[in-house]
Amino acid sequence: MTDVAPNAEQAELDVSDVARWVGVPIGGPQPKEPFSVNDVRRFVQAFANPNPLHFDETYAAGSRFGAIVAPQSYFGGGPATGAIAANQGHVPGSHMLFGGDEQWFYGPRVHPGDHLRLDRMLFDYKVTQTSFAGPTLFSRGDTTYVNQRGEILAKQRSTAIRYRAEHARERRSFAGEGQTPEWTAEELDALDERRVAWIRSFRELGHEPRLWATVSVGDRLPTRVVGPHSVQTFTTEHRSDAGGWGSYVDSPLPITRDPGFIPEMQRDQGRLAIDPHERDGLHRGPGRGHVNPEYAERIGMPRSYGYGASMCVWVVDSLANWAGEWGFVRHHDTRYRNPAFVGDVTFVDGEVTEVYVDPGSGAGTVRVAVELTNQKGAQLARGTAEVELPIEDPRP
Repeated sequence: MTDVAPNAEQAELDVSDVARWVGVPIGGPQPKEPFSVNDVRRFVQAFANPNPLHFDETYAAGSRFGAIVAPQSYFGGGPATGAIAANQGHVPGSHMLFGGDEQWFYGPRVHPGDHLRLDRMLFDYKVTQTSFAGPTLFSRGDTTYVNQRGEILAKQRSTAIRYRAEHARERRSFAGEGQTPEWTAEELDALDERRVAWIRSFRELGHEPRLWATVSVGDRLPTRVVGPHSVQTFTTEHRSDAGGWGSYVDSPLPITRDPGFIPEMQRDQGRLAIDPHERDGLHRGPGRGHVNPEYAERIGMPRSYGYGASMCVWVVDSLANWAGEWGFVRHHDTRYRNPAFVGDVTFVDGEVTEVYVDPGSGAGTVRVAVELTNQKGAQLARGTAEVELPIEDPRP
């Protein structure tokens, strides 16, 4: 953890208010009500995850769960994101991007009717020089998801990248990304064929288990195609969160109310009392750059850009669909390196790098290297994951 920047340039990023939040339980929105089956359906539709286990009650009735179940990606994309825990402390003149997610999944799944509690805490932080914005704060926050029975379902450690917006504008790191790509009808058809091939890969598996012994080092997961991204898809992803108007209640615990964002990206607290648009982050507030290129440029982005939380969902969905309903994503650690800009396409790929029996649990485990790239081959994210698969057929 770095408390004070060691030189004059880093001192331009004032992080003096951050240290007091480390290790302190913090507040934030809590779901007022249990999640419904339509909350789950809306979530998988928004993130283009056509696994019928999560939306088709007839198909799900024949599964090991006997009914619709939420995808594992629901942590960090559905009830809330880890940005809240990671974005503590007042940093004047700053803005925030997502830098990565590490998640541990402990076993119980989220079912319609579950009522979650989110426990949050700033874990640590450091200041580092970056080519994007000079002195940059990397802060990590933990969100723990607990159900109504007191079971700990998952923990998410999210990284917030906080920087001086003016420095990012001056450096123009994405100067060559200002033009939105155009796609021909033939190119779009080819992308759609690849997307459908990915869907068929897990539909063909169906309710069958993917057994651990059938997987070998070097196996590649079917490529998932997401996009082309648009303002409509970014908006739909954002709206998938069940925390719409009046759906959350604020915890009484302390929380950073003013993170120090530049004025045009701040929420108007006076208007917030009467206008819920102030909270949603699309019409006004810190998230408006995702759908409005004018405000994207003010924080150093060349055009509208996607959410880091969405990348987390794409990764977990891709792993879980490949593993099948008898598999389980136990852990992943994914670093986000470049945004998914409007007009771009994201390709999610994975390769098996290790197959072993976990010495602690005795579970058949597969380690997968994950990479997200765009149509130009630029790396958007990379990470590793551990996926458990049954050693023997678990069906009765």
